[in-house]
Amino acid sequence: MPSKKIKYQICISGAARGDSVDLAKKLAEQAGREVIRRGHLVLTGATRGLPYYAAKAAKKAGGEDISSIGFSPAASRLAHVKKYQLPLDVYDAILYTGFEYTGRNLFLVRSSDAVIMIGGRIGTLNELTIAIEERKPIGVLLGSGGMTEEVERVLKAAKRARTGIVFNHDPSELLDEVIELIIDKNRKLPDLTKEV
Repeated sequence: MPSKKIKYQICISGAARGDSVDLAKKLAEQAGREVIRRGHLVLTGATRGLPYYAAKAAKKAGGEDISSIGFSPAASRLAHVKKYQLPLDVYDAILYTGFEYTGRNLFLVRSSDAVIMIGGRIGTLNELTIAIEERKPIGVLLGSGGMTEEVERVLKAAKRARTGIVFNHDPSELLDEVIELIIDKNRKLPDLTKEV
């Protein structure tokens, strides 16, 4: 049981491999640490690359507290390791969705209060479009390469406004902006803790 109450579940989405992994490794680590430092939980696709570096940094920063949960495309621990060749070591828990990558992405984004996009390739773009459709707050970490460089073009082609999406070069400042979006969105929700 964690020693503090977790406030929000923040998905860190990014490339498992490719050029943006080398470019943005330190940025992903900083983002993972910042999420934990603020008392939130890191959610990722339980994969390698940038999500892995974010989860690893979160785990180190969180100590004994629960810091990260991975959402696997596999249906079991064995398939996660053998079929998908994905890591286990940095996650406090892994949910074996059995939904392959696209189904896993939907479950991951829906389980998140917000999505932070770092670098990325087609899977990260998929998580971005799900987050847009699900009206999740989104943070785009500029300077991290990959799909983050294409977000403006995707929004323009899709005729979508930047509503609910923030852009920043600094992981700490980006997270602050994303948290503000979550708080603003939650103000509009009914208070379900009150008796009817």
